[in-house]
Amino acid sequence: MKQRFTIADFNKQYPSDEACLDEVFQNRYGALKSCPGCGVVDTKFFKLKGRKAYSCMHCGHQLHPLAGTIFHKSATPLKNWFYAIYLFSTSKNGVSAKELERQLGCTYKTAWRIAKQVRLLMEQNADKLDGIVEADETFIGGRIKGQANKWTNKTAVIGATERKGKAKAWVAEANVTNATPFIKASVSDDAELHTDESAIYRRTTVSRKIIKHVEKEYVRGNIHTNSIEGFWSQLKRSINGTYHAVSPKYLQTYVDEFVFRYNLRNVLVYPVLIERAAKRV
Repeated sequence: MKQRFTIADFNKQYPSDEACLDEVFQNRYGALKSCPGCGVVDTKFFKLKGRKAYSCMHCGHQLHPLAGTIFHKSATPLKNWFYAIYLFSTSKNGVSAKELERQLGCTYKTAWRIAKQVRLLMEQNADKLDGIVEADETFIGGRIKGQANKWTNKTAVIGATERKGKAKAWVAEANVTNATPFIKASVSDDAELHTDESAIYRRTTVSRKIIKHVEKEYVRGNIHTNSIEGFWSQLKRSINGTYHAVSPKYLQTYVDEFVFRYNLRNVLVYPVLIERAAKRV
């Protein structure tokens, strides 16, 4: 059952930058059994005054919990970083850089960088989808003013979802050359794949059942692609409502963000993001 993590909980748990630093340290080095410097088992590490580092009580070996993370060499207070992650974890549709700029009181450039780094934490994993899996492609973007072709300036995204489960999506031209490796990397060989009549899935080795949209057929028994179409609908509403427009260059990170939210829709997101933030990127 999903629990709540309110702003009151956030302020109580992270009253200062030092509390945030200790959280990163515990996530990164909490399972450390011995000092990497002297090898003493169950040694204690103490926070160094005026530095974002911890020192072994026996040999003085230092650990730098922020090194290599999204926080590395950032002049932004650590609590502001944590608050930005909190905002991303509680928002259903994402957080724009302008919103972070207003909330954190920082420059737009800083807010944009923070948002970009937080999205890096939402990268899709290599787990494969199983059971009944629906696959489809969509196009994100708008028209260029004055051009009649409705597909102008749109970027293709190929995706797949489990029934009542997880999703995966990849920004790539919608053709058989891209769809075949996407299905191979994203869908288990034992799954049952449901698609429309699009020819881009014709080379997949996964057992495939087809629903014929061109003949106005949308459901036949349990064969349909309603789940993936609902996923696309939510993705587009999130992008249009929060970000308004996304360049093709960065679209994959926004797709990753929405896939992450979709896959963790029934759990508390904040601890997952903080745990990932403590690891190297």
